[in-house]
Amino acid sequence: MNKNNSFRRYYPKFWGFVLSFCLFLGLFRAFYWQASLTNNTKLTKSNDSLAQIFLGKELFFDKKLSTNGKVACATCHQPDKAFADGLPLSNLGVSGKKLLRHTPTLFYLEAMPAYFWDGGAKDLPSQAVAPLRHPDEMGKDLKLLVQELQNSPHYLPLFKNAFGTDSLQTIHILQALAAYQQTIRPKKTVYDDWKMNLFNSQINKKLEVDTLLAGFKVFAVHCEPCHRLPLFTDNNFHNNGLDAEIQSTAHEQVYWGRGRITQKNTDKAKYKTPTLRNIAYSAPYMHDGRFGSLEEVLKHYTTGVQFSSTLDTLLVKNTQRGIVLSPKEQADLLRFLRAL
Repeated sequence: MNKNNSFRRYYPKFWGFVLSFCLFLGLFRAFYWQASLTNNTKLTKSNDSLAQIFLGKELFFDKKLSTNGKVACATCHQPDKAFADGLPLSNLGVSGKKLLRHTPTLFYLEAMPAYFWDGGAKDLPSQAVAPLRHPDEMGKDLKLLVQELQNSPHYLPLFKNAFGTDSLQTIHILQALAAYQQTIRPKKTVYDDWKMNLFNSQINKKLEVDTLLAGFKVFAVHCEPCHRLPLFTDNNFHNNGLDAEIQSTAHEQVYWGRGRITQKNTDKAKYKTPTLRNIAYSAPYMHDGRFGSLEEVLKHYTTGVQFSSTLDTLLVKNTQRGIVLSPKEQADLLRFLRAL
């Protein structure tokens, strides 16, 4: 047999095997580290922290934490909307004014090195100060909130049980909220069942033609570099080509993204990668909620990427911006994303 013909015959099969093996390793990593994350969370739940979690949940859903008694943390972080609010820019705060950034989901907060779309908060307890005090969100005076909770026959024993003191302080409120928020997880989806089946003894023999696997293959090549398994985020900051060069300094440079925090031009228009878990429930999308559907998101990545000096290099190939996907690849990818 001609060596060239033999090479042509087996070369595609060889790389097909390599790709399948890499996909398997990726899913195994997702399965293993997801289990590890869950187990570690359970192991750290001492009696004290369980009391803090219970207290934090009470506070999270309590509208008394706002200045008008009508807005809770859960007003904008609604469980049935993947702990977002379904609005491009929320106007559910005490002032009724639209905020400048989209409400993010709250999954896997304990794994994040920084919070907000621009990473402006370095730890979870301090993150809560901004929405609690902001005049367009909850607008609460924290000293007044401490007094009110200190005088509450409902909350005082909960704080004593959680922190072992009758002297309530602001940090106790923040720590309790953080303790609860660290327990928030995506609701179980088709993806979770599918992932588990890969390691079940009754492995689906038709796995190679499974449409969910086809979508995962597209995801692994084009999306996973930023939306890393198992959390479907790298917790890093990227410019994904939503706009051309950002010049506006309005609203304390809020449109600079990460550059607002670091004051570096190289960080302008970079925003934190959100997790994709339960993404079918968390529309609209992006830091400003500009895309109302996953179809619009794919249209952006395939035909709408704007060039700027900080555009992520993953979105540029041979001077071509964006990601090249066939109609079938887009359909497969959408099916996979909706299963998350």
